[in-house]
Amino acid sequence: MSLQTILTNKLRLRHPIVAAPLGRGSTPEFLGALAREGSFGFVALGHMPVAEVRQTLSGYIAAAGSGDRFGVNLVLIADQTRRLEAALDAGCRVVSLLRGDPAPYVRRAKDAGATVFWTVSGPEEARRAAGKGVDFILAQGREAGGHLTGEAPLMTILPAVIDAAPGVPVLAAGGIADGRGVAAALALGACGAWMGTRFIATNESGCHPGHKQLVVESGLSDLVETTLFDVGWPNSPHRVIANSTYENWKAAGCPPTGSRPGEGEAIGTFPEGAPILRYHVSPPWETMEGEWEAGPLYAGTSAALINKIEPVGQMLTRIAAEAEAALQRSTGYIR
Repeated sequence: MSLQTILTNKLRLRHPIVAAPLGRGSTPEFLGALAREGSFGFVALGHMPVAEVRQTLSGYIAAAGSGDRFGVNLVLIADQTRRLEAALDAGCRVVSLLRGDPAPYVRRAKDAGATVFWTVSGPEEARRAAGKGVDFILAQGREAGGHLTGEAPLMTILPAVIDAAPGVPVLAAGGIADGRGVAAALALGACGAWMGTRFIATNESGCHPGHKQLVVESGLSDLVETTLFDVGWPNSPHRVIANSTYENWKAAGCPPTGSRPGEGEAIGTFPEGAPILRYHVSPPWETMEGEWEAGPLYAGTSAALINKIEPVGQMLTRIAAEAEAALQRSTGYIR
């Protein structure tokens, strides 16, 4: 038995499981491993200089096998037209969009033959998506890690989004880290699950080893929803593991931006040489030096379900088997 949905058929997957973009943790090696194991991942383009997008993505295409074996992610808090054009010119054919007005990006991507995902905040945006030619809608529950857009917990938002956009397949995100979560999402009508936190804690992800270990060690009480890490993306709520930067800010009385402890201090250096300032949105990556723990350690509530770092293939096989077993068990309640 295998779990086959419109998502697995469209993207030629073995598992209806997709990895969210993990910042610089979504390396070519990570996305290549996902493609080989029958899954799929996304790389965020926001941190890439526009002039380097095409060349950088050529390495991802080589690792994944083709431009439709992984996706590119664009956050529409700024004009991303040039990045989209560069990605399409490079041969990428799967695009996910978040925030802003996706309409012109959807049209351009579809004209190039790309498959388009759009993350919606709730049923109102889902109704808009249904008329824009989007191939897949992503319903993000508030349990998610990273930057949050969902208006409600997944159990509420997922069926509401599905009802609001009949005919458009919907993926579920937020709080899913095992087969039971995948089974629940499928039972509610989703065509697949979108996971971020679970993929951080894999051998192949390019996230910092310390970040991976903290995901494994963290419980619900260690997680906070905040807008604290706002340099580069102001006023955007996100869920993180409480760290030294958060605790020092809290001890100082939670002062506003402009008067926070250590504001303007460098906690490390980006690969291109620029300083990483405290409160920047960028999470630590595998080779980051300096105060990696002081940056945003994104994690959703699903961290409470993660107890080990494991290879991508092993994790996917296990989660798929758990989901199949959960769905089979559920039929036993019907008489």
